[in-house]
Amino acid sequence: MSEPQASLQNFPISRFIALRYVSVGKRSQLVSFMSAIAIFGLALGVAILITVLSVMNGFDREMRDNILGIVPHVTVYSEENLNADNWAEVATAVDGHPLVFAAAPVIQSVGVVATDNGNKGVLVNGIDAQSEDDISVIGRFMQAGDLSRLGESRWGMVIGHSLAEQLGVDVGDDVLLYSPNISINPLTPLATYRRFEVAGIFRVGTQQLDSELVMINIAAARALFRLRTPFNGLRIKANDPLQADGLARELDSELPPGVSLDSWTRQLGAIYNNIQFSRGIISFMLWLLIAVAAFNLVVSLIMIVRDKRADIAILRTLGASPRFIGRIFLWQGSLIGLIGISIGVLLGIIGSLQVSNLAAWIESRFGVQLLNPDVYPIDFLPSEIALGDILTVVIGVLLLSIVATIYPARRAASIQPAQALRAE
Repeated sequence: MSEPQASLQNFPISRFIALRYVSVGKRSQLVSFMSAIAIFGLALGVAILITVLSVMNGFDREMRDNILGIVPHVTVYSEENLNADNWAEVATAVDGHPLVFAAAPVIQSVGVVATDNGNKGVLVNGIDAQSEDDISVIGRFMQAGDLSRLGESRWGMVIGHSLAEQLGVDVGDDVLLYSPNISINPLTPLATYRRFEVAGIFRVGTQQLDSELVMINIAAARALFRLRTPFNGLRIKANDPLQADGLARELDSELPPGVSLDSWTRQLGAIYNNIQFSRGIISFMLWLLIAVAAFNLVVSLIMIVRDKRADIAILRTLGASPRFIGRIFLWQGSLIGLIGISIGVLLGIIGSLQVSNLAAWIESRFGVQLLNPDVYPIDFLPSEIALGDILTVVIGVLLLSIVATIYPARRAASIQPAQALRAE
């Protein structure tokens, strides 16, 4: 026996017939068309679901790694004038907590930056440039200049991209930073301010950070705001950002009186929860879309069964059992599902990789802004492919496809040869 004949005998006849029904043929144009419709519906649903899940994963990544990499997870501050010993005691307690990854001192206050082009109220962070990499990832987002220049120049300032555009400044330009403190002299109250040189410009993509945050040297902040203590707050980076509230509660019971704690969830918690809620709702709706595609597969197989009544009757007269007939259409539905899933996964991966570029092209081509930075935490469309999501989608859609074939397969198996041939 030749090798091709042996392989043909080893190949199940039911699978071979199902493959012929799925493939395009001149004698089975209706069957091929219905199979193509079912494949298209499943592929479209899988591709959209994978792409949307990747976008939601991108939002989650941006929140966790970037935005929460800049915003302190927990902030310790005091409205009282704690002395250096008190802050040393607080810093020791914070550093000793097992959930704390790193902590850094900060002088935090509000102020006003001004140039000839305008002015803007801002949040001023006086930081230690040498320890900033331990507590923040702001260095990743520097568009111009360098954060380390804050340590080299006492009167340097790092500002956001949106704020730089509003003030009309670039690296090397001067800006005035006004303190809320007022100097009292015999004639009139005078505002306290200093001239700073722009040492760097960052762009995170979050309007709140890019337009309202400025960073200066901690020594310059102490002089400008006239503090007698080394700093007035501690920024804490937790091992897990989602444990920030629990960490704040535990530290609150351990720290001495006179200090307060605040976590990132107060500012951004609602946005993060909305992202998670939206992910669940959108995923549910897209799974409903795939369920509709599976229902379309049922309808397509039923129509194929009606079109192949004569073939089924001939097979029955040749000795094929109802179980054999049912197995043909089970294979056909499974093959349609596998082809649709394969195409959908490929399109979904391509869509996930290109969705950010597509969104940027739409914004530049039509002059629209898909994500308003005043509403959303970022102003671009991120994407991150997760293997777990793809496996979940593949297994779920394959199971739906198999379930969708059960009724048409049973209906095909119940066809009586005599009635089918008489109808023909």
